[in-house]
Order: sequence, then C-alpha cells, then structure tokens
Amino acid sequence: MDDLYRENILDHFQNPRNFGKIENPDITYKDSNPLCGDELQVDLTFENEKVKEVKFHCKCCAICKASASMLTEMIEEQTKDELKNISKEDVMENLGISLGPVRIKCALLPLKVLKAGIYGIDKWDEEE
Repeated sequence: MDDLYRENILDHFQNPRNFGKIENPDITYKDSNPLCGDELQVDLTFENEKVKEVKFHCKCCAICKASASMLTEMIEEQTKDELKNISKEDVMENLGISLGPVRIKCALLPLKVLKAGIYGIDKWDEEE
C-alpha cells in the first residue's frame, strides 16, 4: 500500500496541480521551512465566499511540493471557515505515508502557509 502512496506523491511532485501564480489574488502568503530550505507561496481568489482559484509556487522538496499540490485540490470550492478547519491529520492522511519529524515539517508547510494567509497573521502554530 505504501508503494501506491509513494507513486501518488511522485505524480504530484512531477505533475503538480495548481502550480503557478495568480495575478491580483485576494490572499497571498509565503513562508519557508529552514530545516529543509523549502520556500512556498499560496495565492487564493474567492467568489461567493468560496475558493474560486488556488495556485502555489515553490522552491521545495518532493514532499512539500506533493503536499501543496494535494492540498490545493482538497480546498477547491471551500469557504474560509472550512479552510480553517483543515487539520494536519487531513494533510498527513492525504499523503498516506508516515514521515519523520523533519519531513513532517515539509509536508505541513503548505497547510501552515494556507492557514497563515486565511487568518491574516505572521505566524501560525501548526501544533494546534
């Protein structure tokens, strides 16, 4: 079963969904993971209170890029309140493999960036 999840991660890394930038996004946020060197930005636009478009771009490792790609697919058409309720468990379930402490930070950086943008804050504690 792990092989299936690894293939999915590799596919999202090689063919990331929603990769790019949005001109004039409603929300944009960028952050980094100093442990791995990942840098990630997420851009969002909303229409009728729901995510209309989401894009990300990064200089990041395979786990971070795959996680961001999967997360952007997961949040399409969701409201800000629904975005606020996405948990780290949701992200890890999407990835489907267990990761060590350093790689967990890589996998959760997209969620951290998304939540910080939604909440409009400089720092978001992903341990909550």
